[in-house]
Amino acid sequence: MTYRETIDFLYGALPMYQRVGVSAFKKDLTNIIILCKQLGNPQKKFKSVHVAGTNGKGSSSHMIAAVLQMAGFKVGLYTSPHLKSFTERIRVNGREIGETDVVDFVERTKGLIEKVKPSFFETTVAMAFDFFARQKVDFAVVEVGLGGRLDSTNIIEPEICLITNISYDHKNILGDTLVEIAGEKAGIIKEGIPVVVSERQPEVAPVFTARAREMNAPLAFASDEFRTEIVENWGEKAIFKVSRNGAPAYAIESSLTGDYQAFNIQGTLKTLEILAGKFPAIDKEAIIKGVAAAKELTGLKGRWQILRKEPLAICDTAHNEGGIAYIVRQLMAYHPRRLRIVFGMAKDKEADAILRMLPKEAYYYFCQADIPRAMDAGTLAMKASENGLKGEVERSVTRAYAKAVADSSPNDMIFIGGSNFVVAELDAL
Repeated sequence: MTYRETIDFLYGALPMYQRVGVSAFKKDLTNIIILCKQLGNPQKKFKSVHVAGTNGKGSSSHMIAAVLQMAGFKVGLYTSPHLKSFTERIRVNGREIGETDVVDFVERTKGLIEKVKPSFFETTVAMAFDFFARQKVDFAVVEVGLGGRLDSTNIIEPEICLITNISYDHKNILGDTLVEIAGEKAGIIKEGIPVVVSERQPEVAPVFTARAREMNAPLAFASDEFRTEIVENWGEKAIFKVSRNGAPAYAIESSLTGDYQAFNIQGTLKTLEILAGKFPAIDKEAIIKGVAAAKELTGLKGRWQILRKEPLAICDTAHNEGGIAYIVRQLMAYHPRRLRIVFGMAKDKEADAILRMLPKEAYYYFCQADIPRAMDAGTLAMKASENGLKGEVERSVTRAYAKAVADSSPNDMIFIGGSNFVVAELDAL
């Protein structure tokens, strides 16, 4: 098989949540257990860190991986979804899995895949674990795909778990309330394994406390200990000052510039400090340098990423209520002459709840990603109008962005977002 044929097989033969939605989600761990057993249980051949949450789990995973790499470990990183290339999902020391490695895995396991009929996500998780074991990584940082309790990644036995922010997302799968959603995320907490929660949110904190007590798992809420001040966040660098119980603890200059990174940094720092108690190479210098260089070391894209400067154009993959709230606050801090927003959504999202949050003074270009799960741009524009937003329909993401640039003066600002898949179609990414 060629690489193109292999990718076509993965996309075409296996149900993929990102493309078709809930029908691809498997509500148990049976398939991943069978796959990994046949592969010799590769997930047991390396140490791991498990990261869940609604928002921030991708950035946190990349920062943790970067610090472990800075500390001298060989580090695997599994995240999803990818933006441009399938190989982005699986990395070792920042390098993406090779196309030949993807082909090799599918050729070795095609018969098993056709027999078990796993989802796309189950197959890619098994591929990641197999690749990490073959590469003999010291650590793998593993980001949950969806939820936690029934997520395919939840067969690992990690050194520590991190749970980031909890917000409304995937309500048709995870539940209608924050407590129900938190219960699914808390499913990654395991017997005796330390767990860090980035932010103490009063509504859901008792869920994590109860689960940790049930599992005899040491629990820390990072926001109880740390406070992060954003000293500067303009352009391509941000400076964060982190205090511990009122005393200075860390000063970090980072290329991860979204304001929301303040909470991600706190959870990341606490996770790394706990790991350092067992692995002394994770010292303060490695933590500061690794967090600062996370974007460069791991290839993270699409998080408050500047695409051009005149007019200023920024994209971000935030796509739920919690993430969009942070984005809107940061956009308003720029005070542009005119704000233009290229926006698309998945059709299974709570559109009205998100559209009500968006700035009414902006001008919108409603588009749709080229996937079956995308909301029709015309439907989105109609819903937006009902929520007081004004703009036009330009279905192609590429054309919508080009139109926004053409309509702008140098002092305008353009934001592109609403979905991972809108950002993924940007040629400038």
